[in-house]
Formats: sequence, C-alpha cells, structure tokens
Amino acid sequence: MATTDEAEGVSGPLLTDGFLEDRTYQRRLADAALETHTLVCLPTGLGKTTVSLLVTAERLAGDAVNKSLLLAPTKPLVTQHAEFYREALEVPDGEIVVYTGDTRPDDRADLWSGARVVVATPEVVENDLVGNRVDLTDVVHCTFDECHRATGDYAYNYIAERYHDEARDPLATGMSASPGDDEEAILEVCGNLGLAQVEVMTEDDADVAAYTHETTVDWERVELPETVIEIRDAINDVIADRLSKLRDLGVTNTSKPDVSEREIQKIQGKLRELMDNDQSEGYEGMSLLAEVRKLRTAVTYAETQSVESLRRYFERQKQAARSSGASKADQRMVSEPKVREAIRRAEDYDDLHPKFRRTRMLIAQTLGIEDGERVIVFTESRDTAETLTDFLGEHFQTRKFVGQSDTEGSDGMTQTEQQETLDEFRAGEFEVLVSTSVAEEGLDVPEVDLVLFYEPVPTAIRAIQRKGRTGRQTEGAVSVLLAEDTRDEAYFWKARNDQKRMEEELRSLKSMAGEIESELTQTGMDEFAAAGAKQAPSDDSAPHETGGEAATDDGEVAAEPDDSAAETGGREAEPEESATASQASGDGGDDADASDESGGDDDTGGDGQAGLDAFAGGSDSDERGDESADRDEPDGEVATASADDESVEVVVDQRELDASIAKDLSRQDGVETRLETLAVGDYVLSDRVVVERKTVADFLDTLTGGDERSLFEQLTDAARYYARPVVVIEGEDLYGERNVHPNAIHGALASIAVDFGASVLRTTDADETRDLLANIAAREQEEEDRTVSVHGEKSSKTLAEQQEYVVASVAEVGPVTAESLLSEFGSVEAVMTADADELTAADGVGEVTAERIREVVGSDYDG
Repeated sequence: MATTDEAEGVSGPLLTDGFLEDRTYQRRLADAALETHTLVCLPTGLGKTTVSLLVTAERLAGDAVNKSLLLAPTKPLVTQHAEFYREALEVPDGEIVVYTGDTRPDDRADLWSGARVVVATPEVVENDLVGNRVDLTDVVHCTFDECHRATGDYAYNYIAERYHDEARDPLATGMSASPGDDEEAILEVCGNLGLAQVEVMTEDDADVAAYTHETTVDWERVELPETVIEIRDAINDVIADRLSKLRDLGVTNTSKPDVSEREIQKIQGKLRELMDNDQSEGYEGMSLLAEVRKLRTAVTYAETQSVESLRRYFERQKQAARSSGASKADQRMVSEPKVREAIRRAEDYDDLHPKFRRTRMLIAQTLGIEDGERVIVFTESRDTAETLTDFLGEHFQTRKFVGQSDTEGSDGMTQTEQQETLDEFRAGEFEVLVSTSVAEEGLDVPEVDLVLFYEPVPTAIRAIQRKGRTGRQTEGAVSVLLAEDTRDEAYFWKARNDQKRMEEELRSLKSMAGEIESELTQTGMDEFAAAGAKQAPSDDSAPHETGGEAATDDGEVAAEPDDSAAETGGREAEPEESATASQASGDGGDDADASDESGGDDDTGGDGQAGLDAFAGGSDSDERGDESADRDEPDGEVATASADDESVEVVVDQRELDASIAKDLSRQDGVETRLETLAVGDYVLSDRVVVERKTVADFLDTLTGGDERSLFEQLTDAARYYARPVVVIEGEDLYGERNVHPNAIHGALASIAVDFGASVLRTTDADETRDLLANIAAREQEEEDRTVSVHGEKSSKTLAEQQEYVVASVAEVGPVTAESLLSEFGSVEAVMTADADELTAADGVGEVTAERIREVVGSDYDG
C-alpha cells in the first residue's frame, strides 16, 4: 500500500510523489477496499475518488497487462476524473483514456486494448459489452462512482454482473456520499454491484473531522400572500372536481386536492386495468388524471416557487391546448372558468413571492454583515432560476447555472459556458450562483459561505449532496426556505427524517462490517460474491422528488412523477421524469445521461485539487436520460457480423436495447451479440434471416395507424434484402388487448405471410423471444452452416441459392420442390428443358406440377 512522507505526502507504486495530501482516513479506506469488494461511504468533498485511485494504483502495479475501469454517470465527471488520474498516476497520459458516447464505436476497441486506465460512462461500456467490443478479463479494479444509482435497470448492474463473471481477478469498489435512504436500499446497491462489505466514515470520525467544519442549517418560514392563496385555492377547487369525477368512476374514494402520490398511483393502476379491458371509463379517467397532475403542478408553482413561474407554466399549457395534437385534458383545463380566473389573477399580480425578499435578505447578511464571498442558491425550476437571477442581479453580482437543453423560452448552457461560469465563480468575479439541480450531485463547485435552498428537497441523498457544497474548508451555513402550510413543509420533514435515518443506518452498517455478507446472503443479493469473486491481495419540475417525484429544469416544477398515461395511455409530456434509471438505447451516443452533465462528486480531496477543476458541465435533473442528446449513430447498415466456430452470433439493432433481450442474449453461453444501427430489421440471425420484433401493442398500432413506420414498410425493406424475413409478435391476447376487429388482425397476418413471404411467430414474453432468436440463430449458423453476411442483400446469395430462387419462382414451385428438381437434374438449364414425364422423376413433382412447369417454360410470351 502507499506510504507517506510528512513533507511530500503520499507515495507508492505508480503514484506521483507528493501530489496527494496524506489523509489517514483515505489510506484506511483504501486498505479496506483492497481486501474485498467494498462500498466506500464518505461525506461529499472528502476524497472518495482518491480512495479509489489508491486502490487502482496498487492493483495496476502488479502486472503490466492489468487494467482499471472507473465508471461515472456523466461525461463531464468522466473527464474530470481522467484529468485527476493523469496528474496523480505515473501512467502515460495516452494510457488513461476517456471512453464515452462521443468516442466512435470503431475507435473504442482500439482505445480499450491500449489503455491501462479507462474512465467511462456506464452506458457506453454496457453497449460495448453487449456488442462484444471490449473484454473485462484483465480489469483488476472496477470503480462505480455515485453508486447509489445502481438500482432498477441502470447500466451499472449489468456491467457488475459481467465484470464479476468474466474478470480473472475482479475487485469492485462502489463510491457514494449517500448510498441510500435505508438499510434495504444500501443492501440493494451492494447486491447489484456484488459488494461484500461497507466501509463508512462520517464527520464523527476523528480522522475525518479534521477536514470538515460545522455546517448550520436554518429553516426560514415564509407566509403566502392572500392573493397567492386565492389563486391556489381556485386551482384546488378544480382538482377536487376532477377527483370527484374519478370517484364516480369507482377508481378512488377521495376528492381532496392534497391527495397523496401513493393514491395517484393507485388511481392510475385501476384506470390501466379498465383500459386493458377496453372499457371507455379507463380512457375517460386517464384524461381526468392527466388534468389533475397538471393542476397539481400549477399549485406547486403557486405555493413554492413564484407567481411569475406560474404564469410561464400556464402560458405553456395554453400553447399546448392550441396545438394541433392537443389532448382533451389540455383543452379542458385551460377552458375551465376557475382556471381562467386563476390565470387572470396571476397575470394581474405584480408582487413577488415572499421567498424572493427572504433570499435577498439572507444573501445580504452573508455577503455584507458576515463578510462572505460566495453564495449558491438552489432551485428546482428553471423559470424560478431565471427570475431569481434577474431579481438578485439588481443587488448582487449574480449568474445563473442551468442545464444544456433548450426549453421553450429558455436557452440551455453549453459545457463551455458552464465551465466558464464556474471558473469565474471560483475566481470571485461574481458573488451569487443561482443553480438548478445540475450542481447538486457533486459538480466541482467551489467552497461557499451559504447554500440556500429555495425549496426543500425531499430525499436524503439530494439534501446531503447540496449541503456538501459548504463546510469543506471553513464553517458553512445552509438555509432552507419553507412556505407555510404548503407541500414545502411535508417535503422538508421527509428529507430531514430520511437523512437522519440514513445516517443512523450508515453508522449501523459501519459497525456490522462482519455481518453484511451474511445479510446480503439472506436477502439473495450476494450472487457475485458467492459465485467466486476473488479477493484482492492485501499489500456521490416540482422541486420535490419524494415517492419518485421529478425534479425538473425545463421550466416545469413536477409535483408528481409524470408516469401517468395521457388520454391514450401514454406518457404525458410534462412534467418530465427524473432519470436515475434511464437507459440509453443508442450505440455510439450511448450515455444515458448525455444531457445530464451534472457530474458526480469531484471529491478528490487533498492538495491535488487542481486536477479536478479542469472540467465542469451539467444539465438539470429533468434532462437526465435524454437519449436523443449527443448521438453519434452511424448511418443505418443492413447488417454486419460473422459467427465464429464456437458460438452463434446475433446482430442486434441498437434501438432494441430498450428491451432486455440483447443483454440476456449476451449472457448466454454459445451466443455472441453485436450492436449495429440496422436499416433493416431488429435482429439479424444469418445471411437470409432477419427478424422484426413487435409487441402485441406495437403490432396493433400498425393496424390502427399509431406506428410511425408501419410494419408493412419495414417488411418491404426486409424482403428486399433477406430471403427469410420473420415477424415475431411478442405478448398475449392478440385479439383481446385492443378493440380491433379480428378480421383486421387476420388480414394483416395473411398479408405478412402471403404478400411478403414472411413467417409469423408468436412468443409470450421477452424471455421466450430471446430463446427463439437463439434457437433460430443456432439452426441457421450451426445446422445450416450459414453466416451473418456483411450486407444481407439477396444479390449476395450463393450460386445454389440463386439457382433455387430461379426454379422456385416458376409456376409457384416453391423452395422445397426447387431443391428436389435441381438435385435430380443438376442445373437450371436441365430443369427448364426437361419434358413433363422427366420432371415427375423428381421427388414431390406430380403430373399437375410438371405440366404447369412446362406450360410456363414452353409457352410463347403474350405480353
């Protein structure tokens, strides 16, 4: 392990002498992480990345072929970590590579093979593992930064599974300041990443306390003006009316406008059941529920943000209602008399939310009376951020800091603009930074004298991350503004209680390092560790997110997560959902958080901070998971792949990554997967078999005009390039899921088979589809000795296939009879010149067929 020198700091194998300040707690954590797969929990800003780097240096020093993989959720954070590693490690810069969706897929394999340290976004590594571009065999240390994201279907989980399975000597380290709200959540992260122990250090530890300072938290309560209360109450009356209608439909028992999110979810579930049964009440109710959600968002604006933000929100709703694709919910809401009155009163209101004046007063006290230098104001809404920036700019040097995406009426900031803004903030060129949630998850922002929460955030994780912006080097302060008798109070208490519980759980877990492995076993989460993971040698919109609520920065404040269906059962356009578990479907631009450049904890600690400040970027939480951002997808290819002697190969269209099939196929022995942007089909299984996969819903959308590109257009292309197109219809109740006449379904199936010559195969679910694809690929590539061709075009058929094709086209002979005729006569010419009696000598050819062949071949052409 690294040694220390009082004058020079930390030194050791591959470490730049003196670059890292010697901190005892970092060395202790690194020693523990070298022993087994470890979750490292350390407060924001105290150097989790340094801990990981110390482990990496030790592991790499053992063998020149060893590699290290550091995963971080966003591209700016990846770049930030890479710069730090280049300064802190005695490894050539060219061997420390940044590996993101900005890197061309064809270049990544070469980068990977020549690298000793790969710093990457998880989505790009996940895609390259599915596509077999990279090999984890020599990765001796894998770090999962901001590992609390390892829930659901986040890319970390798949990478961890593959890593523990394939690496010859795996060692995994998870890093987070806030791994979860309770023991169950922390154990889930450990189980998903194959971590066997938890190492926790808090500010209570003496070694850590020396590098932290007291952070005080003040709760500032403000009263709403009477006019704002009247606006809110008018909107609540409409919510109560819509809930009463939902109650009449039998999907809820309440009409109270402060209905809980849990009840909203229950209502939604009951409405989906009605829709699944094709009952009109389901569609009617879903439209009402969509309206309730939008109105609740408006209430959140009025109560917790500002009347200006409410005005902007209503203006967007009016524009949506006037658009050609407006929903009934949009139109009904803006035409409701009480809503129109609320809009009128908001437009006439010329005062500010009392939070504005309180914000100004607190900043003046910090910068003036207390002689402070810098303040960060956090808010969940971009509307509020921009209004606050203008308001505070009249009194202080103020700049905004928002995400990259442009929203209606608001331009995002490029990475360059974000970096310049933070550089100027560090340099003291302005005093107040007004930021959306982009800066809360560990972005490398400087130490500040005051962190002001314009509204409370209801999750312990986000509260801890925001507080981490202060108190690193000197005493800091946090102020939270709460509007009385509003959702602010509920969210505040939830965050406070969750944070206390999480801190207690961390302390508890700290004392149970020896028990956590058995705990993981009991909950069934120790698959990686128990499966033989080897031990190493010892030598980090409504303004609220509770219950899954979305923090946004598109000018929306998402009172609830917008997973309600629109009137047709789809997702509403707003508020947008938060994206911790968003998966990218693209290859090449495969960072799910491509527009979420918020970064994670920079967290290196010590004297080597300069390396961390080299890059900053960000987007706000609503922009996470924007899968369309930063794509470098190649033009669509028909197919590229070839199978080897030991396994069959399945070419997967990258857009199919939304389904689990590709990842599941990649896990199967004897199957190799390759990702391509396919112009034809979803899966290519040989030079002649292409598969279009449709869920039952997708298939029925084709019949009702809901599919952007119809199945029949896709089959036209498939039949042009492949001799054996296959349509897989996945799901149950094809004839009962929608109100589509069975004759329409029969006609579509007949057309697929007769007009396009495609086979139609049914599967019940994704698992059955996966097995079917593997089976077909094996038949084609192993039993039929076929390969997956470069282009898959019919023009690239073998000579035998072309001969079969010519004969099969005569008088509807078909492929089986064509093969029999060619076997009997030896050539196309011999078949065509044989008389009827001679033709019947071939198996399967009777007199009728023979006469029909002779009629086609021997008759004069009469065009």
